[in-house]
Parts: sequence; structure tokens; C-alpha cells
Amino acid sequence: MRLMSYNLLRLTLDRAAAAEVVRGVDPDVLAVQEPPRGPWGRARLRRFARDSGLRVVLAGRGARTTALLAAPRVLPAREVEVLRLPWRGSRVVRRWWGRRGVVLARLAGVDVVVVHLALDATERLRHARRVLARLAQRAGPTVLLGDLNEPPSGPVVELLGEVLRDAAPDGAPTFPARGPVHRIDYALVSEGVVVRRLEVLDGPLVRRASDHLPVVVEVEARAPERPLSRGVTR
Repeated sequence: MRLMSYNLLRLTLDRAAAAEVVRGVDPDVLAVQEPPRGPWGRARLRRFARDSGLRVVLAGRGARTTALLAAPRVLPAREVEVLRLPWRGSRVVRRWWGRRGVVLARLAGVDVVVVHLALDATERLRHARRVLARLAQRAGPTVLLGDLNEPPSGPVVELLGEVLRDAAPDGAPTFPARGPVHRIDYALVSEGVVVRRLEVLDGPLVRRASDHLPVVVEVEARAPERPLSRGVTR
């Protein structure tokens, strides 16, 4: 199963380039952070999905800064839901980013989780705990994809690491796209998910498309279904 995580910056840069990047990868699943919003946001995302050869599984309905797209070959998605995250934290968070949500869905037997955590460190940690608590109520091999807005040494990555492992601990930086120096975009997997390959895409087309470099991971799920419960009471 090929999964791709991509912060699209609301498709405000080069939408055609972004669609071409995605088509070149041909992912089974595309985890989107910062999808287009506003009155025409969902229509723009549907058009982007069509141009990329994908379909929208979930956008809006509380998902806010996340969305999930998938190839027809892995549809239908099952157990699709939105986890609305509490809107608290610093004044910066409220002014510039507002409310956030998480998309969860089962595709081809894998629980896919799409996250985009806050710039505020306290808010990030609070949201990460909520995500882990929800995962403890679901069963199955899990892949979490998203923009954590934190380096690998950060407390949120450490907390998530109690349940999920980094698919590429020595992965390349992903931000900013035109001169990446920070690794803040991740693929994290549960026990029983075998990582076959992980790549951070780069190149002129990718750098035109967004301010983040996309992460592509190929996995194989082998674990029997069971709840992800370790570490969620921290």
C-alpha cells in the first residue's frame, strides 16, 4: 500500500504542479494537511482530487485542516470519522490557525490517521493525547500521516512513539520546500506494519507546488487486529 502525506498550503501556490506531483506518485491514499477552505474550498479540493486521479473520502465536517483522498482501487473506505480537537491554547493559535480536526478511516485493512498539529507546543501535546486516546478505541494496523509541526526530538513525537514508530527515523527534512532544514512531516506506523520504503520527494516541480515536501511511504500490514492501548494514559 502506497501512502502519501502532503501539506498543500490550501492550494495557494501552483495547483497544477501539486496535482502533477501526486499523479506521479499514484498513491493509494493521500493524507492532506491544509486543504483549501472557505466557501469554495471543498469544490477546489474535489477538482484537485479529480486532476490527481483520486476521490475525496472526507473533507470538512470538522476535519478542518486535514482531509483524506484515496484511489478508487482501495475504496470504499470504512469506519470513516472525524475527531474534533479542542480549541484552546495561545492567542497565536486562535488568531492564525483556529480549530483543528483529525481524519480516521480504514482503507484496504489499514487504519489511516491524518493529523496537522498546532504551532503552539502546549496545544500540540494536548491534541496528541486526544489522538492516542481515540486510537486506543480502534483496532487494526495503523499508519499516522501528517504535519506535526515539531522536530523528531520534540515531546509530541516522543509521546506518539510510545504507540507508533517513526517509519524513517533518519528521514530527510521537509520544510520549507525551497530550502528544507526542518523535519516536521511524518509517517508513523503501529506494530505489524512493515515499512517497505519511505521517500521525501524533492525537485523543481515539488518546490513550486507547496511550502512542504511530500512524504511517500510504502507499507505492508501483517498484524492481527487489536487496540492500540500502550502509553495513552500519560
